[in-house]
Amino acid sequence: MKREWRKTAGVAAGLLSLLAVTACGGQNQNAAGAAANGNNQGAEATATATSTAVPTDTATSTNAGGETLTVYLNDFDAVIGEMFEKKSGIKLNIVSGNGAEIMSRIEAEKGNPQWDVVWIDAMPSIYGLDAKDQLLTGWTPENVAGLKDNYESLIPEDGSYYPTGAHASGIIVYNKTTVKGTDIPASWEDLKKAAYKGKLGMADPAIAAPAYPFVASFFEDKGMDGGKEYFNHLMEQGLRVYPKNPQVVQALTSGEIDIAALQESNAYSMLSAGEPVELVWPEEGAPASVRVAAIQKNTDKADAAKQFVSFLLEPEVQQELIDSGDESYFEPSAEGATPKADRAKGAKLNFTDAAYASEHEAEIKQWFADQAVQ
Repeated sequence: MKREWRKTAGVAAGLLSLLAVTACGGQNQNAAGAAANGNNQGAEATATATSTAVPTDTATSTNAGGETLTVYLNDFDAVIGEMFEKKSGIKLNIVSGNGAEIMSRIEAEKGNPQWDVVWIDAMPSIYGLDAKDQLLTGWTPENVAGLKDNYESLIPEDGSYYPTGAHASGIIVYNKTTVKGTDIPASWEDLKKAAYKGKLGMADPAIAAPAYPFVASFFEDKGMDGGKEYFNHLMEQGLRVYPKNPQVVQALTSGEIDIAALQESNAYSMLSAGEPVELVWPEEGAPASVRVAAIQKNTDKADAAKQFVSFLLEPEVQQELIDSGDESYFEPSAEGATPKADRAKGAKLNFTDAAYASEHEAEIKQWFADQAVQ
């Protein structure tokens, strides 16, 4: 029987080529894609930081004296360049793109890396870079003791990357004008109900950075066979998979779908925009997407790179990102920084083991890609 899973925006063919390049994380807000789809959520250049949307031909530091760091960044919080230069005098050359683009670029440059720091919502992919001996290890930021216990526990023994916070890679969002009463889903298992046939959507785990940790959480919890069974059930009911979370938002807004597993910043943006939606944080928790920073092993600007990573761990910096950043709905990793007031109190995040998610990343993404062509 022909599978009913609907892969939107013609991305199915591109998935296999992405997977062939690298097993990588994705991201929910691509600057160029957002503009093409009327979405203005991509990061832009600041007065003190060069912002380059990937892929481009070059991404090199522009300061011969070593005062410019090249930072590979998801399409969020380009404001960090101005913040860091004001504090340190060091400029950032920000190269931004979705997670698949960033990780593909790092893979393509592995013989001649052009980046100094990567800061991205893709802890499993960064764990994979560490396994390939591409990250600077054996150093500890002086302010690491200021991290919350559950984030300090995420730091690998070799100190190859550090968590700056986490957000829900997916919470349940539903159209309250069409989904009411007992039809309102309360848990992830509820999404399997026949009443939601053809009404459910999510972002693509091979493209959107938060979408991979979202699906990986189910595979870790249920096992590989159980994870496939769960998503197979949704696919057989016509699950719609969109390239990134902003396209999921558009589908909810247009009425193409009524229910979604949606990254939390996008979900809260819908609320603030007055869209007729409600959010559900399942009692069992929401899969977390952890944002981590890591330094390229052979950078000649290690001291400046360490300053930048330490800067990202400061509670004042995380608070400023929460108060005025592009991706402001997240749980900060530093003690002393507090989430937005309208973020659900006691929101539970479930952290997937980075080693497990990295080990199975290519397999899980390939499985999803295979379902799209059946």
